[in-house]
Amino acid sequence: MRLEGLHHITMITGDARSNVAFYADTLGLRLVKKTVNFDDPSAYHLYFGDEAGAPGSILTWFEFPGAAPGRAGLGMIHTLRLGVPGAASIEFWETRLRDRGVTTERSADGATLTFADPDGLRLQLVVADDGNPPLTAVHPEVPAAHAITGLEGARAYSMFSGVEESVLTDVLGFTHEGDGEYRLQGERRHFHWAYDPAPALAPRQGAGTVHHIAWASRDEDHLDWQARIREADGYVTEVKDRDYFNAIYFREPRGVLFEIATLSPGFATDEDPEHLGEALRLPKQHEHLRERLEASLRPIVNPRAAGADAREVTA
Repeated sequence: MRLEGLHHITMITGDARSNVAFYADTLGLRLVKKTVNFDDPSAYHLYFGDEAGAPGSILTWFEFPGAAPGRAGLGMIHTLRLGVPGAASIEFWETRLRDRGVTTERSADGATLTFADPDGLRLQLVVADDGNPPLTAVHPEVPAAHAITGLEGARAYSMFSGVEESVLTDVLGFTHEGDGEYRLQGERRHFHWAYDPAPALAPRQGAGTVHHIAWASRDEDHLDWQARIREADGYVTEVKDRDYFNAIYFREPRGVLFEIATLSPGFATDEDPEHLGEALRLPKQHEHLRERLEASLRPIVNPRAAGADAREVTA
């Protein structure tokens, strides 16, 4: 039994419209699901990824309109690393982001491009050159040769960052590569996870921060993962039906909220694959609230559904 790599990472945004404009237009990802938070249906939950909404490509956001900026600190993820095909892609993205008013910083070796999204979330584009199959979306202004290929890694803040975390290695099957660096190897994809020394300032959840990270499990292994975590004296939730996958949640010892999510049924279970993310889809438990939610949620438009002339994402 092993985890299959990353499933998704979920963040907080204070403005769904600017979030959609940045990820579904500037970065060229596909908005694959427009739904609401299971625990707070008054708030959007937006999913972005490749053409099929494949695990390993998925970034998601809870919108809390006007949320104050957060601050990554102890026990929180502070950087997400997105893959691109090669060095020429770094050049393409440096120009594209600069032309759209995004400040970037390129590493001395030219292989990493660092910038922030509209909420302040720290992102890095890195050359994906060690074996992950590409998971790409189609965008008219992003050549296929430079399209983002999926998530390559994430970095979190921790005390004792260089000390091996046995829950990762002995319970979850990560490989410790030294100096706070880990690798999770699935059958088809892998993911790089790392701990860095925590800053002195206290963490603050808010816009631009990561809420949780989810690892992918084969459906038939999901309950076994729940049992394994309990056997390791971890507190893990009951299985929660998230419509597009089942999920369990727990905090790893360094404080980061982990989820383990099943690979199925996937994002096309309630929507035609050709029209993912175009209509508001509601969790089954909240469908009776549709009329009220459609009246109260500030409308957002999927750029792909709106067409090439409607990139400003207005309602």
